[in-house]
Amino acid sequence: MASDAPANQPGTADPPVFLTGVAGHVGANLVRRLLDDGVRVRVLLRPDDNNESVEGLDVERAYGDLRDLDAIRQALAGCHGVYHCAALVSTIDGDDAHRRDVFESNVIGTRNVLQAARELDAGRVVVTGSFSAVGYDLDDSSIPTKESMPFYPMERTMPYERSKAMVETECWHAAAGGQDVLIATSCAVVGGNDFLPSRLGRTLCDFANRKLHAYVDGGFEFVAAQDLVQGHVLCMERGRSGQKYIFSTEFQTISDMLDHFQAVTGVNRPRRQIPLGLMLPFAELSSYLLSRFWPSYPQRFTPGAIRLLQQRRHADTSKAKEELGFQPTSIRAAVQEAYAFHYQRDAVNNPRARRPEALAAGSE
Repeated sequence: MASDAPANQPGTADPPVFLTGVAGHVGANLVRRLLDDGVRVRVLLRPDDNNESVEGLDVERAYGDLRDLDAIRQALAGCHGVYHCAALVSTIDGDDAHRRDVFESNVIGTRNVLQAARELDAGRVVVTGSFSAVGYDLDDSSIPTKESMPFYPMERTMPYERSKAMVETECWHAAAGGQDVLIATSCAVVGGNDFLPSRLGRTLCDFANRKLHAYVDGGFEFVAAQDLVQGHVLCMERGRSGQKYIFSTEFQTISDMLDHFQAVTGVNRPRRQIPLGLMLPFAELSSYLLSRFWPSYPQRFTPGAIRLLQQRRHADTSKAKEELGFQPTSIRAAVQEAYAFHYQRDAVNNPRARRPEALAAGSE
C-alpha cells in the first residue's frame, strides 16, 4: 500500500475524515459535500481504478484494497470519522468468481474497515447500506419498509443483496461489542458527479441519445444524490450508534422516471412497454449468456432488477426525518443535475437533445 497522506502531528489542524468508495456515485458526491463544509478528507483509492472523481480535489490520497487489512490500517492511521461507501454493486448472479468478488469486496472489506477503525480509535463509522437488503411485508411488498423489517433470505436474491445484508450483520456485531457504527441506507441514486457512470446514469444517456426504444414498468424508491449525502452527514452528526436510517427522496415508477427524462432532455419517451412477465424470461436467458460469454457487456434489465421493479417497494423515511431532521428534495431536480453532468461530459451526442440551462449544476 502506498500513500501520500501526511502524518497527523499534534497541534495541527483537525484530523481528516476517512472516505472509501470515492470513485463511485455516492462517494464522489460525499467528498464534495465534505470539502464544501471545510472538512479535511483522506480518500482510499485503488491505483488501477478509474479515479477521475478526485481529479483536482484538495484531498489526501491513500492507496490500497479493502480486502487487505494491513493496507486499511495504514490508510486510516491518523483519521477521525469514517464514511465507508465502497461496495461492488451488481444486479447479476454471475459466476463463482464474480460472487466471491462481491462477497470479499463488500463483506470482508467492511469487516476490515470496522476492525481498523476500532484498533486505531478512529471514531464513528457510517456505512452505506442498500434498500434491497432491508426487509419488507411478505404479503404486500408495497407497504412502506421500515428499518426494523428483517431481510428475507428465503426467496431468490442477488449476490449483491445477500452481501449487503451480511454487511449489516458485520456492523451489528461491531456495535454489540461497543463500536460506534451506523448504517445510512441508500435507495437508487440519481444525480450528478456520476463518473463511472451508474446504471441509471447510462440509462439517462441512452434515453437522451434515442437508444432506448422500449421500457418495462414497475417501481422503486429513488434518492437524490444530494439527499443521500445529507443523510450520511446527518448520521455522522446526529445518528444513534447501532441504528440504521433509510434515505429516499420519492417512490417512482419507471414511467414516472421516463416522464422526468423527457421533460429534462426534450427527447420523447419510448411508447412501447414490455410487460414484466414477458421481459423476465428474456432477461434470464440474456443474462445467463452475457455473464458467461460477454461478461463485460453492460446489462440493463437483469432478472434481479426486474424482480425489484415487480415488488414496487416503498420506503418509510419517518425515522430519518424525526431523529435526524432529514428533508428530501425532488427527483426531478436530481434528474436535471444528472443530465447536466453527463451533457457537460459529452455523453449526450443527440443534436436534438435539449442543452441544459445550467451546465455547472452537474458539478455542484
